[in-house]
Amino acid sequence: MTAMRKKNHFEGFSNESDHTIFNLEEDFGAHHYERINLVVRHAKGCWLTDDKGKRYLDCLAAYSAANPGHHHPTITNALMDALIGNYASVLSNVVFTDPLGIFLSETAKFAPQMGPRFGNHGNKVLPKNGGVESVETAIKAMRYYGFKAKGIPDGQQEIIVFDNNFHGRTISTVSFSSSKKYKEGFGPLTPGFVSVKFGDIDAVKKAITPNTCGILVEPFQGEGGMQIPPKGFLKGLRNLSDENDLLLVCDEIQVGLGRTGKKFCFEHEDIVPDGVILGKALSGGLVPLSVFITNAKLMDMIFSKGSDGSTFGGYPLACVAGAASLKVFEEEHLAEQSAKKGKLLKARIQEIADRSPHVKEVRGKGLFIGIEVKEGNAMEFCQKLLKLGLIANDSHGHTIRISPPLVINEEEMDFMVTQLEKVLVD
Repeated sequence: MTAMRKKNHFEGFSNESDHTIFNLEEDFGAHHYERINLVVRHAKGCWLTDDKGKRYLDCLAAYSAANPGHHHPTITNALMDALIGNYASVLSNVVFTDPLGIFLSETAKFAPQMGPRFGNHGNKVLPKNGGVESVETAIKAMRYYGFKAKGIPDGQQEIIVFDNNFHGRTISTVSFSSSKKYKEGFGPLTPGFVSVKFGDIDAVKKAITPNTCGILVEPFQGEGGMQIPPKGFLKGLRNLSDENDLLLVCDEIQVGLGRTGKKFCFEHEDIVPDGVILGKALSGGLVPLSVFITNAKLMDMIFSKGSDGSTFGGYPLACVAGAASLKVFEEEHLAEQSAKKGKLLKARIQEIADRSPHVKEVRGKGLFIGIEVKEGNAMEFCQKLLKLGLIANDSHGHTIRISPPLVINEEEMDFMVTQLEKVLVD
């Protein structure tokens, strides 16, 4: 008699009703996300499927985490092989592992030479889990550089950030958020941050003091309303950083790895920062993985034994996913795909916008496109799109955010455009 396969615990949940799942989260979870009433039972490529078999085109890609598409076979198979082979469990960081060494090497070479003014020493990589952990790592790096290299008294270091930024929700990162709801009631907040208008290079100049040690910037603000800075802004930041001996760090957690049609978003202005933060799509969206990459000379100066650490940061399974994801990025030319498809998609959306009574402006680079609506109620349009089988979200309340997996095909883009036209024009 053939033995029955033991039922996976999560398979039991797949038989529950949507209403039951809603109640489970309501009763046992924190209510810290605004949700849409959809339970996803299957994800593959650009599509999400509910328990009734209805498919939805994913135009969020988990905030760019699923750039190569959901459950990309190369990345998924690499993880499965690692688990079956019993070599990718979490291990103490006092031992060496093949996946970590390989991942660090490939990631360091993946980026251009960071901090070129510090010399051609190559890059070094510090891995963490969620993206905000690497943001915190970058903050530590900038502050320590100010203390060690510039002689700023410890505790007086200042970092310039930008209005409407989004770098995560730890105490430090919400401390310099423009959003009241992100930080109200969580004080005392972390000092040492000066926020200026995004895209205003003169405001940056005025904000620099003898205590300024770094500039932290998103080259394209996603959560802040899909905002692209004016041409020359990033070059201006690069020049100011060189003139004032500041570390310029780009947070590319959402906009890196091909999302805007380039490997890195900062490449649109032909600059190289002193450090870059990557996450989300770095593992193909399958496990938490992020990194802070900087010049090897800076990394060795700033971080010594005991100055940083993370039990799961750089653990073997995440590194297997990271190496496989970088392979997919290169072999499938995801940045080139994003540039080509994004140009076509943006033009088609602009054509809809020109006929729509609701659209104020279309902004975007690559497959990172925002549709700002005149009424400022973007979520209402997103709810209508959901009924038509398209999952999108609002950015800053007033903008529909369109950021599908970079592997989206022509037929899928046709479907997306058709639904957008129904909601924005018809």
